[in-house]
Amino acid sequence: MPEKAIENKNKKTKRGLKVAAIAGGLVLVGGVAFAYWTQGGTGTGTASTGSTADITVNQTSVVTDLAPGLSAQPLSGNFDNPNNGPVYVTSVKVTIASVDSTGPCDPSDYTLTGATMAVGHEVAHGNGVDGWSGATIQFNDKAAVNQDGCKNATVHLAYTAS
Repeated sequence: MPEKAIENKNKKTKRGLKVAAIAGGLVLVGGVAFAYWTQGGTGTGTASTGSTADITVNQTSVVTDLAPGLSAQPLSGNFDNPNNGPVYVTSVKVTIASVDSTGPCDPSDYTLTGATMAVGHEVAHGNGVDGWSGATIQFNDKAAVNQDGCKNATVHLAYTAS
C-alpha cells in the first residue's frame, strides 16, 4: 500500500478514536448528570383531638291534665347534638326543678318514676336525633290535704344527660 494511503488510513483511525473517545466521555458526563444517591431520614409532626360541646335534652312528650287520682304520664324526648360527630350518652336523668302555681304547690306534690333512663349508645350529630324514654310523672293524691294550690300549676322538669 502506498505510504500516503497508509497515512490517510491512520488519520481516519485516529479521528475515529477521537470521536469515539469524545462520545464516550459525553456518555459518562451525561450518566453522572443523571446519577443520584438515596438517603433515609426521620422527622416529627403533631396531631390533636378536639373537644365536645354539651348536647341538649329535649322533651317531646306532651304532659297535660295532671290531677289527683289520674294515671302517670310518660316522659320521652330526643337530643340536639351540635358536635361534628356522634357523642356517647349513658343515661338521661329527670328531676323536678320547680313548680309555678298560684297557691301552695311544690315538687312534693308530684312523683317521678324511672327518673334515670338508660340510653347507652352514641347519639348522632344533628337536631331532634335519637331518643330517650322510660320515666313517668304523676300528681300525688294527698287525700287529707287540700291541693287546690296546684290547679293550673306548671311543673318545670330538668334533664341531665351523662
